[in-house]
Amino acid sequence: MNTVIELAPPDGARIPAYVARPAGAARGGLVVLQEIFGVNAHIRAVADGYAAEGYVAVAPALFHRVRPGVELGYTAEDMQVGMGLKAAVEALPPPGVLPDIQAAIDEAARASGGRRVGVVGYCWGGLMAWRSACLLHGLSAAVPYYGGGVTAPVEAAREPRCPVLAHFAERDRWIPLPEVQAFAAAHPTVQVHTYAADHGFNCDQRGAYDAAAARLARERTLAFLRQHVG
Repeated sequence: MNTVIELAPPDGARIPAYVARPAGAARGGLVVLQEIFGVNAHIRAVADGYAAEGYVAVAPALFHRVRPGVELGYTAEDMQVGMGLKAAVEALPPPGVLPDIQAAIDEAARASGGRRVGVVGYCWGGLMAWRSACLLHGLSAAVPYYGGGVTAPVEAAREPRCPVLAHFAERDRWIPLPEVQAFAAAHPTVQVHTYAADHGFNCDQRGAYDAAAARLARERTLAFLRQHVG
């Protein structure tokens, strides 16, 4: 059963979230954090895929505070719009959209019957998954996929509060491989995997999609979630 709900962070905002539920009992909860293209068809499909694996998947609309109802495709124009929206969210006064993610974590825990919760994020959502692992509570695992900015000094200086598995692309023009290697060296407890692919390799709606890399990353992600979430 898949629905759209409203999350209620402490400041009184109402943040839409797509929720995908498993057919049977939940093995845990999972927050799915969007790319710069919104909670679009791809992110909903990702959430559905995790629900099929037994997780209550909650995908909050992280652009809602700057523009409601964002659902972009993957054209060059869409990318420009998405980059602008990302910049607008990053410019929000602290704590920005972190309370919205915390509300999603809390909802995933509630909807899964109090089971453990993980977070997975893609592109900008990968960065937000890393920040969530370092700054929020109630998480048992975090999985950032090619999180733009994760390897920047200010982000790499953070310390995660839960186990982290990080996926990076070796041909990512936005995240140079030497930065990934430096990040891995600085965080020996973080499981870092790289793939002979480009940024966005997990998204089957993008030209950068790499089926082999996406399949291997998913296998590793599910194994990691089963170990730490349930």
